[in-house]
Amino acid sequence: MVILSKPAIEQFGCIRNKQAATLFPPLIPLVDLSKPDSRQQIIKACEEFGFFKVINHGVPMDFISRLESEATKFFSSPLSEKEKTGQLKPYGYGNKRIGPNGDVGWVEYLLLTTNQDPNLLGTENPESFRIALDNYMAAVKKMACEILEMIADGLKIQPRNVLSKLMMDEQSDSVFRLNHYPPCPEVVQSLNGTSSNVIGFGEHTDPQIISVLRSNNTSGLQISLRDGTWISVPPDQYSFFINVGDSLQVMTNGRFKSVKHRVLANSVKSRLSMIYFCGPPLSEKIAPLPSLMRGDQQSLYKEFTWFEYKKSAYSSRLADNRLMHFEKI
Repeated sequence: MVILSKPAIEQFGCIRNKQAATLFPPLIPLVDLSKPDSRQQIIKACEEFGFFKVINHGVPMDFISRLESEATKFFSSPLSEKEKTGQLKPYGYGNKRIGPNGDVGWVEYLLLTTNQDPNLLGTENPESFRIALDNYMAAVKKMACEILEMIADGLKIQPRNVLSKLMMDEQSDSVFRLNHYPPCPEVVQSLNGTSSNVIGFGEHTDPQIISVLRSNNTSGLQISLRDGTWISVPPDQYSFFINVGDSLQVMTNGRFKSVKHRVLANSVKSRLSMIYFCGPPLSEKIAPLPSLMRGDQQSLYKEFTWFEYKKSAYSSRLADNRLMHFEKI
């Protein structure tokens, strides 16, 4: 359990959620990366959920716990110290306000490029933070590349690094985000077991190729099923969760669906999450992969660069259909 000082966001009101999650959700797909059938399981999960959990992922627990410790120290520091990192907009520290378009949540966060200089983070020991970030991100990047190559194998795409090379490129526009959701006193548990939910982070899809998420052992994450119902994702501090992003949806011509997800605030515990967003170079053209097109199958999307899509996505509201403007009529 992460225990932090009183959050800077207590000065803001809460946004309540009116949509309850289903009471009998299906099981979240679980993929053991050490098993020979993991490729097929990943493909099935990407097609049906756009989301899955991975175990035997190869990321040392020591790397995870050290970065969580550094993040806890950062979010526990005075607001004046945290705000010193806000000069790098859109990167740096933020709270409550998510992006420039009016979206808010019960969250404070630190958004970094994957080559961020921790000396700009305003922490007491930037060198310790830098080492923790470097170790964690290198291990997660390696795992993400392995998963992307498994996806290529499962889809019978050649070469098998057609996806992973995009995030291995020196110009890769990958970003890293640390989210802290403090306990929210306005989440009220009723006598019949239901709760008045407060939005921690509003519903959205991720624009990138895939996102690699890890959180502490606190509930809150939910994903939307194909029929629009929401299911809660049981927390697991030892595993990682993978989201299909908008870019991968386009590259598979809609075979994979980017998953809509959100976070609800918790009344008792802090939730700390770490997300590695695997992005291509800004100049990379995003379009359905030719090897996946069959016969006279038509592309569902116009070709665009990652820069064009990123600019469009971050100019919209969180819950907007960000791919709508790039769909072929």
